[in-house]
Amino acid sequence: MPKILITNDDGLYSAGLKASYEALKDLGEVFVVAPAIQKSGVGRSISIMEPIRVSNVSANGITAYAIDGTPTDAVIIGIHKIIGEIPDLVVSGINMGENISTEAVTTSGTVGAALEAATQGSAAIAISLEVPDTDKFEFVFKPYDFSTAKSILRKMAEAILSKGMPEGVDVFNINVPSECSGIEFTRLARRLYMTRIEERLDPRGRRYYWIDGIETGDAEEGTDLHAIRNRKVSVTPLSLDSTARIDLNGLKRWFDEC
Repeated sequence: MPKILITNDDGLYSAGLKASYEALKDLGEVFVVAPAIQKSGVGRSISIMEPIRVSNVSANGITAYAIDGTPTDAVIIGIHKIIGEIPDLVVSGINMGENISTEAVTTSGTVGAALEAATQGSAAIAISLEVPDTDKFEFVFKPYDFSTAKSILRKMAEAILSKGMPEGVDVFNINVPSECSGIEFTRLARRLYMTRIEERLDPRGRRYYWIDGIETGDAEEGTDLHAIRNRKVSVTPLSLDSTARIDLNGLKRWFDEC
């Protein structure tokens, strides 16, 4: 029987985590291991300077393991201590809020957990649902429709469990629009947000800052951003190898000329 590990970065009580479990629970032996609280935006951060505690809990009616660390911690503990072997599939999500563009690959805890799973040797999926910005951190209280995301996740999981991952693909990063009109296989957009920093004063007159962003208007055809804006499910194959595909001899000559 296949072993499947489910995690996320929205915390153990996320409605999206429950939706993933419901989509996959009869495909194999399913383990749910996730941060005890919201851990969005931590990327592939790992806890190496503090201990990690694990609690066996019931969350939304699911027997699960709560980790007082990051999504990456959850994957590592889940694989090596809870399952005790490399699972056939690791699913990170369903995240509340899309994770698209090269920005998401390095900042998203959802994608970070999937990348860690791939590094450990497992097939991996990161899946996210588009929601309004104002709702991204109120996932426990908002009754979203996960039906399309669950259907896509189920289909992708079945394909991976039966065929394995395609050669050269380590992670599938899936983003599901709030309203769906099809599916596209895409590449990463360069960026989603133009950085904006808002300066404020606290009650004692000291400055503090909020890092924010305004969505870019550039959505090149073939990218995940273009697909989402055209109401298409975006499926982006990712590789762990971030090496630039250039002529290394040419790079050496460039350096020698300096």
